[in-house]
Amino acid sequence: MAKTAIITGGSRGIGEAMALKLGELGYNVVINYRSESSKVLSDNLAAKIKDQYGVDTLVVRADVSKYDDCENLVKATVDKFGDKIDVLVNNAGITNNCNFIDITKEQYEAVINTNLMSFLHMTHLVLPYMVNHSDKDNQCCIVNTSSVGGLTGVINQADYCASKSGIIGFTRAIALEFAGKGIRCNAIAPGMIMTDMLRGVNQDELNALAATIPQGFIGDVSDIAGALGYILTAPYVTGQVISPNGGFVLQ
Repeated sequence: MAKTAIITGGSRGIGEAMALKLGELGYNVVINYRSESSKVLSDNLAAKIKDQYGVDTLVVRADVSKYDDCENLVKATVDKFGDKIDVLVNNAGITNNCNFIDITKEQYEAVINTNLMSFLHMTHLVLPYMVNHSDKDNQCCIVNTSSVGGLTGVINQADYCASKSGIIGFTRAIALEFAGKGIRCNAIAPGMIMTDMLRGVNQDELNALAATIPQGFIGDVSDIAGALGYILTAPYVTGQVISPNGGFVLQ
């Protein structure tokens, strides 16, 4: 029987690449969406995963910053695929890019609720569907998307960096708490990756950004999907932060 994976924030960019990787690895894939525009993207992605990899998919409306919506997402997953959830990829994230004096309470609360609290919500709700079905030879896995911002800090993104740093601490604590139950928990901390946000930047600015990276180029979403694939097939790896960043954090 096929295994089941939930990915949050999976409709575009890094999330889309990771959702496709899950399908490639043979998982049934559950994708959430929040807006009508993201529903279209999610539906199209689900169809692509089905067509390319022959697995089943489910698309569910859920704002994962809200616990009740997370409950509905997990319930819909269990109703369709049964009471074992093999993989949870916590990937939903937003940013403000705002000076911390000028930022509003509502803005930074939105970042913390989406980027960090949603990871706690989803993990809290999914763990019962892992802990009773996993052991050393039949592992379940949680993968959390952090950022180099959680390792180094970024100007005008204090709230974002707080959330991404918090994810790293949360990852290590969950890994330690559930290691003996066959559940692994790791984080991926992407560096500068070519997504929609960077595609609108002119070439001179892209060249300047690339020059800040020791390897001299901006990463691709496939680099993050590759890290996910490694984690899911590495049974002795838990509590780790894997950071595809071209050497950026070494400076």
